[in-house]
Amino acid sequence: MKSKDLIPATERATRIVVLGMGNQLLKDEGIGVHVARALEGTASPDNVSLEIIDGGTLPDAPLAFESADKLIVVDAVKADGEPGAIYRFHLEDVRLKHDNLTSLHQVSLLESLWMMERFGQKPKEIVIIGIEPGETDWGLDLSPVLRELFPRVLRVVREEIGFNDSYNSEKGEL
Repeated sequence: MKSKDLIPATERATRIVVLGMGNQLLKDEGIGVHVARALEGTASPDNVSLEIIDGGTLPDAPLAFESADKLIVVDAVKADGEPGAIYRFHLEDVRLKHDNLTSLHQVSLLESLWMMERFGQKPKEIVIIGIEPGETDWGLDLSPVLRELFPRVLRVVREEIGFNDSYNSEKGEL
């Protein structure tokens, strides 16, 4: 390889992976999956290589993204807040507050992320966007509360990706 073939690090696209987690059979528990599906086909911002993954309930899904510069995990998080509350935190925040802030189904997801960190295989940055669920009974649709707040959730995730948000929250369209 010649030096002219090398791409300077400053010109390399930042690889961002958005991982939507959740059980779509349990209404709001599937919020991360709904977000991933809404973002599918979204064009990447400049200098970003964007990958959107529907991780469902697979606890080891993040293990495939160790080469990412940034991993954004979107999931339902039970923190005794109002339904639709949006939390943004990092893996180290969960360690400090694990008794207050836990996912409804993803203790093993957090363990997978911690294990990646311990073995030096984690993405450079992991951001977790948690959404307080309202209803987690059987059903494929989001609760009315989360359905109404869904445009706001999408806007938060898009801003984390680096969009200057072209999302029209009034019309609910990208």
